[in-house]
Amino acid sequence: MAVEAHLAKLTHPDRVYWPDAGVTKQDLADWYATAWPRMAPHLMGRPVALLRCPTGIDGQQFFQKHAWTGMSREIMTFRDPLAPDEEPLIAVDGLPGLIGMVQGAALEVHGWQSTLADLEHPDQIVMDLDPGDGVDWDAICAAAREVKRRFEAAGLAGFVKTSGGKGLHVVAPLVPSLGWDAVKDFAHGFAQAMADDDPGRYVATITKAKRAGRILVDYLRNGRNNTAVAPYSARARAGAPVSMPIAWEELGPDIVPAGFTVRNAAERLATVADPWADFRAAAKPLAA
Repeated sequence: MAVEAHLAKLTHPDRVYWPDAGVTKQDLADWYATAWPRMAPHLMGRPVALLRCPTGIDGQQFFQKHAWTGMSREIMTFRDPLAPDEEPLIAVDGLPGLIGMVQGAALEVHGWQSTLADLEHPDQIVMDLDPGDGVDWDAICAAAREVKRRFEAAGLAGFVKTSGGKGLHVVAPLVPSLGWDAVKDFAHGFAQAMADDDPGRYVATITKAKRAGRILVDYLRNGRNNTAVAPYSARARAGAPVSMPIAWEELGPDIVPAGFTVRNAAERLATVADPWADFRAAAKPLAA
C-alpha cells in the first residue's frame, strides 16, 4: 500500500534509487510504512545519521547528521547540549519524519545508542561482526553465538540481526545507567577479549590488512555520536537489502546475509512474529 499523502510529500516518487532491483523512492517509503510498527521502538526519539544518495546507489553518497536546507519539516531536530553552537542534529520522532528522510534521499538510517530522553547514557550496545575475505557464513553465525554467550555471562541479553551486508549485528539492550566512556570501554574490552582468546578467528582492530580470513569484532558503534544501521533500515547496496532482526533459532544456512530486501521483507513481517518483541523488556544495567 502506498504511503498516505498526509505523512509526507514525496516528489518524484518514481525516482529509481536501486537500478539493479528497480526499487524507487515510493517503494522505500512503502517499506518503512509497513515496517514502522516494528521499527518504531528502535528509532523513536533517537538521534540518527543518514546515508543520502540523491541519484541512487550508483551516484554520490554522503552521511548527514545535521539538519539541511530544504529538508522536510517533518524531520525532528535538536541541539547537541555539548555543541550548542553547531547546526542542529536530526532525530526520528515518528513515521512522518522517517518518510521525510526518504524524501531527502536517505537510503540508510543509522541510530545513536541512546535516546533524547537520556542522551548521555546509552540504552544499548552494538557489536558489529564484519567478516574479512575468505570467512564463510557458518563462521559468522558462530561468532554471533559467541557474542551472545559473552553478553549473557555479563548479565545481558543478546539479540541478532542481519546487517544488510555480509555480517551480523548482536545488540544488547541496556537500562541507561553508565555514561558513554564506560559503555565504550566495556565494548572495547569485549571485542579485544574475543580477539585475544581466538586470534585465528577474530580481530578487534580496523586495519584491513589484519582481517583476511578473520572477523572484525567492531565495537566503535558505541561511542557518543557514533551510529549503527537501524533495524529494518534499507542499505545503499545492490539488491536493496535491509537490516533484518531474526530469531536465534533462525540463524544458520537458511538465512542469506543480504537476502532480506525492500522487495521481499514485507512478506516476512506478515508471516513471522517479531523476534525482537521483548527487546526493551530484556534491558539490564551494565555493571560498572
